[in-house]
Amino acid sequence: MTGLRVVVDGSGLERSRAGVGVYTTQILHAMAVDRPDCRLTVFGPPGGFVHVPDATYRLLPQRRLVGRHLQWPAEIRRLDPSVYFGPAGALPLGKLGCPTVITVHDLAIYRNPRWFPPRQPLSTRLVVPRSVLRADVVIAVSENTARDIVEIFGIDRGRIQVVAHGVSQQLQPMSADERADARARLRLPERFILFVGTVEPRKNLETLLDAWAMMRDRPDLVVVGSWGWLYEPIRAKMARLGPHLHHLDSVDPDELPAIYNLARILAHPAWYEGFGLPPLEAMACGTPVVVSDRSSLPEVVDGAAMIVPADQPDAWREALERVMADTQLAADLRHRGILRAAEFNWARAATLTWRAIDDAISSRAAP
Repeated sequence: MTGLRVVVDGSGLERSRAGVGVYTTQILHAMAVDRPDCRLTVFGPPGGFVHVPDATYRLLPQRRLVGRHLQWPAEIRRLDPSVYFGPAGALPLGKLGCPTVITVHDLAIYRNPRWFPPRQPLSTRLVVPRSVLRADVVIAVSENTARDIVEIFGIDRGRIQVVAHGVSQQLQPMSADERADARARLRLPERFILFVGTVEPRKNLETLLDAWAMMRDRPDLVVVGSWGWLYEPIRAKMARLGPHLHHLDSVDPDELPAIYNLARILAHPAWYEGFGLPPLEAMACGTPVVVSDRSSLPEVVDGAAMIVPADQPDAWREALERVMADTQLAADLRHRGILRAAEFNWARAATLTWRAIDDAISSRAAP
């Protein structure tokens, strides 16, 4: 369909470097390139406009309940858009008067509430369930997330379309000279295992810390990620493990390709991921990857990484030692990882997202 007017929930831009923020930025840019005749109006936080230069930008109401769920829907109805798109996986509670599409990234909080801060009843008990049940089309970022949506909310699988994330074109193997320059600039060790993700229970960093502490001929460990919630026990354990563990709390996204390139291994032991972008990003850079056997991770890496039980530190130790010591295995993982990561791009994700939007509009128009 041509000339569509799309209202977009840009609330994910409040944390532009987090998963939903990155997704919102990347998918909207790719959608604007794919269909330049369509007009995107993004409602987001102050300053968020810098991340979506291809769209008209308006401020989201700041009051969470009245503003976002009553005043904002009234404003959307006045705009009379062709469709509403919710990259953050939610619809306002008020009526919008147009077809709706939302993207559900993961449902980890329904699988294990202890992984998350308490006091989220409005979101988990009302907003998210009503959003999933009311949306004309639900985009899931993996088949695993699609299964979770059906199991938890009981909706028809036919209303769900799977659209995987893309991988930025900035993420690719670097030359030896580029790596040497980056190592000097970032002051990173010669040999290190890398973890990328928020430091919080769901990411299961503790299993990696235990495995790393048991390794023979142990390389350094670099943890890239901000403190999440309930991180205090993990922080204390990190402090006890000595100077060869390096924590980078805040990293410029432009430096991430270099960090991936410099790592000997990317270790991702998460208990649950709706998609899990860091393993793919590392593979795109030619870095061998080891992931846990949980949720979407085996699906995403699809045989291009080593898969290890999330709850077995000794198995992680063994896998990490194998990749560090076996140059042929590492080379094979690098090759397979680059090929697998090449299957994911934002242009394809945008095309499939537009298809979901077209289907939502058509479903409303059908008699």
